[in-house]
Amino acid sequence: MNETQLTTRDDAEHLPSPSVPDKVSTDGLEDRWNERWTQDATYAFDRSAPREQVYSIDTPPPTVSGSLHVGHVFSYTHTDVLARYHRMRGKAVFYPMGWDDNGLPTERRVQNYFGVRCDPSLPYEPDFEPPHTGGEGKSVKAADQIPISRRNFIELCERLTVEDEQQFEALWRYLGLSVDWRHHYQTIGKDAQQVAQAAFLRNLARGEAYQAQAPGLWDVTFQTAVAQAELEARDYPGHFHEVTFHRKDAAGGPSTVAIETTRPELLPACVALIAHPDDERYQPLFGTTVTSPVFGVELPVLAHPAAEMDKGAGIAMCCTFGDLTDVQWWRELDLPTRPIVGKNGRLVRETPEWITTEAGRDAYAEMAGKTTFSARGVAVEALQASGDLIGEPKPVQRKANFFEKGDKPLEIVTSRQWYIRNGGRPYTEGNGTDIRENLIARGRELDFHPDFMRVRYDNWVGGLNTDWLVSRQRFFGVPIPLWYGVGDDGEVDHDAVLSPGEDSLPIDPSIDVPAGYTEDQRGKPGGFVGEVDIMDTWATSSLSPQIAGGWLRDTDLFERVYPMDLRPQGQDIIRTWLFSTVVRAHLEFGALPWKHAAISGWILDPDRKKMSKSKGNVVTPMTLLEEHGSDAVRYWAASARLGTDAAFEVGQMKIGRRLAIKILNASKFALTMGGDADLVLDPGVVTAPIDRAMLAGLADVVETATAAFENYDHTRALEATETYFWTFCDDYLELVKDRAYNRDGVLPGSEAASARAALAIAVDTFLRLFAPVLPFATEEVWSWYRTGSVHRAGWPTAGSLRAAASSHDTAGDARLVQVSGAALAALRKVKSEAKVSQRTTFARVRLQLPAEAIEMVHSALGDLRAAGRVRGDLEVLGGPDGAAATVVESELDDPPPKR
Repeated sequence: MNETQLTTRDDAEHLPSPSVPDKVSTDGLEDRWNERWTQDATYAFDRSAPREQVYSIDTPPPTVSGSLHVGHVFSYTHTDVLARYHRMRGKAVFYPMGWDDNGLPTERRVQNYFGVRCDPSLPYEPDFEPPHTGGEGKSVKAADQIPISRRNFIELCERLTVEDEQQFEALWRYLGLSVDWRHHYQTIGKDAQQVAQAAFLRNLARGEAYQAQAPGLWDVTFQTAVAQAELEARDYPGHFHEVTFHRKDAAGGPSTVAIETTRPELLPACVALIAHPDDERYQPLFGTTVTSPVFGVELPVLAHPAAEMDKGAGIAMCCTFGDLTDVQWWRELDLPTRPIVGKNGRLVRETPEWITTEAGRDAYAEMAGKTTFSARGVAVEALQASGDLIGEPKPVQRKANFFEKGDKPLEIVTSRQWYIRNGGRPYTEGNGTDIRENLIARGRELDFHPDFMRVRYDNWVGGLNTDWLVSRQRFFGVPIPLWYGVGDDGEVDHDAVLSPGEDSLPIDPSIDVPAGYTEDQRGKPGGFVGEVDIMDTWATSSLSPQIAGGWLRDTDLFERVYPMDLRPQGQDIIRTWLFSTVVRAHLEFGALPWKHAAISGWILDPDRKKMSKSKGNVVTPMTLLEEHGSDAVRYWAASARLGTDAAFEVGQMKIGRRLAIKILNASKFALTMGGDADLVLDPGVVTAPIDRAMLAGLADVVETATAAFENYDHTRALEATETYFWTFCDDYLELVKDRAYNRDGVLPGSEAASARAALAIAVDTFLRLFAPVLPFATEEVWSWYRTGSVHRAGWPTAGSLRAAASSHDTAGDARLVQVSGAALAALRKVKSEAKVSQRTTFARVRLQLPAEAIEMVHSALGDLRAAGRVRGDLEVLGGPDGAAATVVESELDDPPPKR
């Protein structure tokens, strides 16, 4: 539970005099306090807390692919600040950590690190050792990678991810993430496999998961299907080719039809010409046929509203398949399938049966077996020879779809894949409404921070054109938990799906055997075969709240933390991680998986470009943390609002380091003004008007910061706290230090006690306000005078501060600190301009202030005289409203001798 807060007069605390080091420094705080937090289980989740007292976070599991970058530090700090705030608000914070270690990035890293590649046809070697360790990037050419069995390859993946995870954890601890490290998971771990496989089987049983032999995006390099959410549209150089199709019976009209294409190599796959139904140029052609150039295949001319009248010639060839529009036309116009591009990115070797002319078959024979790029050159030569190419090809930069991790344009090939319904295709749910409408409604229920990020969710769901492709032709991932029956003829029957019971999960169908069969029936007539595909990494990550929360394995934990309170994440994966998680929760639980989504912006390099590993413009986080200190880096991160891109600024980190050091020094100064006396955190002791004014201003800050945190605006909370902290240091501390010291004992004890109590209360409050952002410096100061951790202390309340500010005849006016501080600055300016020490006394001073400040500053005149070293008369005059404080006349004594 949280430590005592100052809320009423009865909450007065008398603490032992602080034990402050002779010299304070931020150096070494990370190691010292991380060790203490681990020993004391400071951030342990309270398993006994009821759901209404829990604040649970669906922490992003970073991809384990070698190293974290500064963008991770940036966004994860935002999450940690919120976790720390809610913990201080009395919540039992469930803050786990996951590692996204399956999928392509891990496989590529293993290939380069160990110099191996996976060949599923090879047998397992129990004592296999890789040829070398430590390779990065493309240090080992593909031709030099040693082929190993799938099981050996997976073991190396598991081995390397463990090493990477240890480094990641060390960095997260050094950054000060208040994660409960007892609650962590791997997306390839047994718990994650059980959850992912069980969810998939339930999707299958309800008809939400299905398999289909259908055209889909395919990466020829990685030999795997790619989902719509993994696409990147990139500029790709190409050429426009103007090509003529021939009409058999022109009936007085033109004998040819010209189209423009960037992919003439797909002419053998053409199934129709398509134009817009409103395009008057082609309306006479609808319902007629043409023959393709070179290949002589008869094709219909059809109308479809997706054709673009103002693009090129306004009429296009539909090939199976050149792009996603081809797929749409093929499906909606019920066109034949004439595929010629294989999964390896080369044209199939066998000449298609629909090409019947001798010239066409000869032309295709020249293209067969070539890559699409090489086949394109052959097709252009054939078109030139036949006279069907009009003019020369025209260079163009076209947009092509790429796999986000690939470097070659995607092809569209037909293959058997598994899908989960997500609104990309019409589907009516049990309540009689369309799934897309329901998922859009879920987005409206979710609180986005900032709210303008909601439109990205809406646009993505509204623009879906395919269901979620969840199968992948890779090796390291969660296996799809299915087998298929093998007919008596030895052919695999993919419609004869064999599924396990949930009590047997997790399973690997390449090793495990379905109920009712034996291992010796694998691959035999009348037997079975295991599914070889794995699940898309998002198919597991989309279940992160269920995996972390203990679904299916820890009912008590799951009921306390699910649905979760917060999903923090980057803006670029709203379409993938956020949306897919909403889909899985909607299908399984009929509700959102969390209440809030906090969306971080990107980190930009000095050229205002997004930092990313692929661009090579990232900064190594550990070096940064060690150079500037974790608190300083956290300050830079917390200075950026959610949803806002931020520049990588070392200067901002230097400001953060200065602030952390100032907290140490100012706190030491304030806490030791009473000498060896015990600290008194008693609001009732605070009697001086300026002390009460300072606490009134601090109460305003607490209210502002609290409201900001509740609105997920940590930056506003930090701004308000930091601004007033510098006012406290520059104005208030300087004004009251003489009264607080009371070295000569000439002041009444109550006046000195008022200053000391106000200072102690202020330090205690500032530490709590800064603790979410600067955990190390604040914990260090806290340890000087309190037991326990500031991060388990209660968040400050404005009520106790206001009670202190109003404890006498009039309420403390927060403006008094600023007004008196401005007056002190005017006195000091005189000495600076006279180039004398600030210890020089005034023989007399006439000080002009705005008229509305005269009465106010008189209540702090004693502190102003002492801080300004005014020995003689101090006359305060009224000036124009809003005018700056000014010394209109003064006389300085001789400067004191130098010490």
